[in-house]
Amino acid sequence: MNGSIVRCVDEGIRPFYYLCDDPNFVIGRPALALMGVSHGEHLAMSLDVLQAIHAADATALNGKKIYLLERVNRQEGKAVMSDRAYAWSIRNDDELISNFSLLRRKPNRIGFSLNLKRGYFGSRTIPFGALQLVCHLGFCQVFVVGMDLRQGGGRFYEKGEAALPSSLDEDFEQYILPSFALMARKILPRTGMQVFNLSRVSRMPERVIPKITLQRLDELLGVQSDASTQTAPANAP
Repeated sequence: MNGSIVRCVDEGIRPFYYLCDDPNFVIGRPALALMGVSHGEHLAMSLDVLQAIHAADATALNGKKIYLLERVNRQEGKAVMSDRAYAWSIRNDDELISNFSLLRRKPNRIGFSLNLKRGYFGSRTIPFGALQLVCHLGFCQVFVVGMDLRQGGGRFYEKGEAALPSSLDEDFEQYILPSFALMARKILPRTGMQVFNLSRVSRMPERVIPKITLQRLDELLGVQSDASTQTAPANAP
């Protein structure tokens, strides 16, 4: 996801999917975005991200396997509805699971998509989009690396004044945490998907996404290893 492609490249890992849903990231960090495009086996991106990549390098997308990933309520040829009207329209939907509120606007932006052909919910953080993608692809165990969600910690691939701005502190309580809580409450029991947090330092409560050690990770994967019992380092995606 986004700039975390740097760690994959450093470790010699070619990701099955490279996910980017923010054209401003491409504009602000074109070299990192193009690195992700180059190394990803598949790309999951919105049309505006693809356009930004094409503007950065007109040949970058040649021959790439692309999955068009658009947000819910942004379907081509359909008028965009208000958050409340859209949440009302899917309140009994089996594939688009959302919070609905007549009294408050922000809960209507929170949800989880089980069918990405109909879009995904953004939640103001790209790991949540990635979780909807892996659920759509049918994975049963998910291990999230680098989800520290601490604005002050910064992103591992950028430092100092050159760092792009972040709104994590403003978005965490209103959008990010409620979205993950909805997933834990409504999606995981229904799908049987298990999600674990490998970050040693993370703002995400363990009651929502449990943390596991590297030793426990090996046990879940059936790997015989002398790995440390410490959890993985936090690296912001």
